[in-house]
Amino acid sequence: MPDYCIRTARPGDLDGARALMLDTVYRDFGTGYVPRWHGDIIDPAAAYLIPDRHTLLVALDADGEVVATGALDSRGPLHPPNPRHIAERYPSGATAQLRRVYVRREHRRRGLARRLVAGLLAFAAADGGYRSVYLHTDPSVEGAEGFWRSIGTVVHDEREDPAAAHAVVHFDVPLDAHLSDAPSPHHVIGR
Repeated sequence: MPDYCIRTARPGDLDGARALMLDTVYRDFGTGYVPRWHGDIIDPAAAYLIPDRHTLLVALDADGEVVATGALDSRGPLHPPNPRHIAERYPSGATAQLRRVYVRREHRRRGLARRLVAGLLAFAAADGGYRSVYLHTDPSVEGAEGFWRSIGTVVHDEREDPAAAHAVVHFDVPLDAHLSDAPSPHHVIGR
């Protein structure tokens, strides 16, 4: 198994993180860059590094390349495009929203996403102000739905909602989820 370092993103990691995120929205999601959905990808420093209650974690391979990302922010899901009951259940400020948990295809199935999520949950717990953890995923992305079902609970599946515009699955993740390889709240693992 390759050696990976998972840590809080540094300014020098942002170009690699941005490239990975853009590759994911183009190759895995097939949507390409959509400003209203992906604005944080263009300026991850403003979205995740500057705000105190937000974070961006990266996984680096042995060559120092960013091969996975995971982010957390305090912005709850908006209505629209999300269902009203989801936006009301997960208000901004009290909700830690997991975002951009992406792993390059050739580095998948090595526990990176699980380790990133453990780090994000540790960050949210250390903050002390989050009451819930929320995320949504596109179930058409290979492995995404199964991975999130192994960690959280489905609170709304838009595939079962005839009025839904997108086939998105919404999840609640326990703030105290016990994931293997849980890092410290400082997010430095490995080298």
